[in-house]
Amino acid sequence: MSYDVEPRLLRAFVATAEELHFTRAAARLYVAQQALSRDIRRLERGLGVSLFARTTRQVALTVEGERLLPYARRVLTAQDELAAAFRPVPERPLLVDAGAPVGTAYRVLAMTRGRVPESCELVARFHAGLTGAAGEMAAGRLDVSFGRFAALPPGVRAGLEHQPVRLEPMAVLLREDHPLAAKSAVPLAGLAGETLYAGAGNPGTAEWTDLAARLFAGQGIAMAEPFPEIDGAQEFVRVVRKQGWSVLASVEFIEVPGMVLRPLVDPVPLSPVSMVWRRGLRHPGLDALRATARELAEAGGWLTAPAGAWLPSEDARVMGVDVAGGGV
Repeated sequence: MSYDVEPRLLRAFVATAEELHFTRAAARLYVAQQALSRDIRRLERGLGVSLFARTTRQVALTVEGERLLPYARRVLTAQDELAAAFRPVPERPLLVDAGAPVGTAYRVLAMTRGRVPESCELVARFHAGLTGAAGEMAAGRLDVSFGRFAALPPGVRAGLEHQPVRLEPMAVLLREDHPLAAKSAVPLAGLAGETLYAGAGNPGTAEWTDLAARLFAGQGIAMAEPFPEIDGAQEFVRVVRKQGWSVLASVEFIEVPGMVLRPLVDPVPLSPVSMVWRRGLRHPGLDALRATARELAEAGGWLTAPAGAWLPSEDARVMGVDVAGGGV
């Protein structure tokens, strides 16, 4: 008797023993009936016993077949458990808040999606604001976000990790008929007497509002009054046009019909963008995002401050950059 029994032969036996019908057993295993019968005969020869009593009307287990059945089931269960133990476990989708379908974060996400395997799912969410995202990451409802890491409270930063990505030049969004809209770039002093919307009233983007307040200080620029959180690009466009606001923005921003985007100069204010994730998070999608962010930053000189730049000193420290003469 052979003790080296192929699992395939045992599967053929168990299926036939449970169906007691060769045609149904063959269909269950997706094999031809002749192949199934051949495997059963091989198993019987190897064991030196008859496992089935066959007649033209029915198929029944012999005593030896009844004896083999529990052993065969245990062997197949063990084999399935062994295969499962070493089968690659699909990674869960990685939830990434890119803020908007345009800009630094979205560029990192879009390029990464083109590089990872099909099995690596990067799910985008567009809810601007690192302050709001930080709480969701701490609660495990979000994996990755982008924004101004230095503005988060120290206790919040302790539960997160970050990678500097870009010193993003800031801009102003103006109505087409605004006197400054004809300029290719707007000097900061030119906004004296203006009122700009900078997310005041939206607790999720408090880091952006704080950056604006620091930039406007001593410049004669007023902050638009707090307004309820504006969710989504379409609603943002509707509200901005209805309110008639000028808007503090980044140089890569959503299009707003009837408005133009102009970079700010003298100085060039910078918005520090880090990629931020929950401390201890391990995921191949995160590794891929970090690699893409590094590549884009190096290729585009994203972490090099231009001459005459402005950036709060604590942000410069966190981003690991030197802003000569521009930090406050």
